[in-house]
Amino acid sequence: MHLQLKGLGKRYTSQEWAVQDLELEIPSASICGFIGPNGAGKSTTLRMLATVLRPSQGSILFNGEALGK
Repeated sequence: MHLQLKGLGKRYTSQEWAVQDLELEIPSASICGFIGPNGAGKSTTLRMLATVLRPSQGSILFNGEALGK
């Protein structure tokens, strides 16, 4: 299982970004955790990974294939 986030972003209003330009690569057999202050976009990112939310920009690739399309 290989996961790539390329330029991932979620915008709630025209000026309010929850996540912007996130670049992340998680290779197979890795463990990853998100840490950060309230409002940093952790939950929003996980919701996009779970396909509960659609990203406003960028892409999520799971084993090289687009996720949620």
